[in-house]
Amino acid sequence: MQQHAFAHAASRPGVLTKPSDVQSLWLRRGLSQPGGKLPLFDEDGQRISDRTVQSCVRLGWAEPWFNNPLKKDWTVCKLTHLGRVVAEE
Repeated sequence: MQQHAFAHAASRPGVLTKPSDVQSLWLRRGLSQPGGKLPLFDEDGQRISDRTVQSCVRLGWAEPWFNNPLKKDWTVCKLTHLGRVVAEE
């Protein structure tokens, strides 16, 4: 049974991966937002890196939420259940 659980976790890289400091900070900011919405900008007003956003989406910690009609190249995301767990650690 434990092997099956490990195999299932191994097929989901976000389960076994620790977030970087930047990823962790971004994910934690979603914990206090309605629906787990993740910010587009950091505390200094700088846009969150597309690399950070896409890596968190790829690892299953965040998911695209809706398209921004004013900025079509910006991905508005929210925390997934796994992302919430990772952010709370």
